[in-house]
Amino acid sequence: MFPFSYPADDRWLLPEGIEELLPEEAERLELLRRRVLDRFAAWGYRLVMPPLIEFIDSLLTGAGHDLDIQTFKLIDQASGRLLGIRADMTPQVARIDARTHAGDTPGRFCYLGSVLHTQADRLEKSRSPIQFGAELYGHSGRASDLEIIRLMLEVLTTAGVERIHLDLGHVGIFRGLARQAGLTGEQEGELFSLLQQKARPELAAAVASLDIDPPLARMFTELVDLNGRHGVMERARESLSEANAAVHLALEELAVLAERLGDCCPEVPVNFDLAELRGYRYQTGVVFAAFVPGYGREIARGGRYDDIGKVFGRARPATGFSADLKVVLRLSGLGESFVGSGEAIFAPAVSDPALIAAIRELRDAGRIVIEALPGQQGDAAAHGFRSELRRNGERWCVCPVASKDT
Repeated sequence: MFPFSYPADDRWLLPEGIEELLPEEAERLELLRRRVLDRFAAWGYRLVMPPLIEFIDSLLTGAGHDLDIQTFKLIDQASGRLLGIRADMTPQVARIDARTHAGDTPGRFCYLGSVLHTQADRLEKSRSPIQFGAELYGHSGRASDLEIIRLMLEVLTTAGVERIHLDLGHVGIFRGLARQAGLTGEQEGELFSLLQQKARPELAAAVASLDIDPPLARMFTELVDLNGRHGVMERARESLSEANAAVHLALEELAVLAERLGDCCPEVPVNFDLAELRGYRYQTGVVFAAFVPGYGREIARGGRYDDIGKVFGRARPATGFSADLKVVLRLSGLGESFVGSGEAIFAPAVSDPALIAAIRELRDAGRIVIEALPGQQGDAAAHGFRSELRRNGERWCVCPVASKDT
């Protein structure tokens, strides 16, 4: 016996953060899914379908460790081992590349599927995103970062998202300063957290408590203010002039990437945020995110995560991005629906091989035909159809439905 049961009136309720899609939204989502996958295919990205559930020690290997708190866990009745329901597909794709892609040629993969989170996103309140994304393995140059960002922007534009802004950062800047200062893991983690919160007074106090040289302390505290669009890179070079070579290399990578984005995507405003450390624990280079006005968080995000496949036996450079299809649909201009009022054709409940052939021909041509069922009350007009199949001699033809007022 279950320890608790809902009253009969509440049995239609879904768990918090779990939603269902009714026909119109589901159809628009499916249309968007097809457009996204078609765009990936046009760029040469091959579709993979990782499993929804895996053994937990595989699912949370490597980059997946940060997802532990977001992962639902259960016991496999067949093996007795602990299973996890995926909360992110990126580590799974890294395993696919490590196990299946031969040689050193670049591997391009895309994916689209449901993931499940134990905790809801603060803005969306959903625990069941439909994650899609693309990953490029086997190339460590700036060209692959540029390709992934361009692909992300093109996919969002294809989906009908407008007024996209791009944020760029580089985890190598903070990581280089942390190494130069000789911070412990605990100290680095504390500063990382304060930078993410943009907590200037707390960050200044934490840096002041460290036994580091004044120039390094100043560089850490000034990272918070190194954000914006124009003049940020010039200020960053001046502010971080005493940083080590790794920091200057990261700054140069950002500057070159922004310049190339300006050449190929001049319509997209590019902002810099040198304190942005999305995915810091496994990202290794450039990080980026797409924003639109009026929405309080990024709609797509990504970055470089070299050697993510090392734990699976094959370390390769990697870069990629991901997004939630439900969020993109909500922010897109995609208003079409596969089935709308007046689009379907009504077919009478008549047993006639010629009618069956006519219906099949119409459906093969992409038309929607809804067949009446025996005993169904009401004709085509009563059910709101604008077109119906009528016999014309030996043939069945599509004819307009006469209005009841005529």
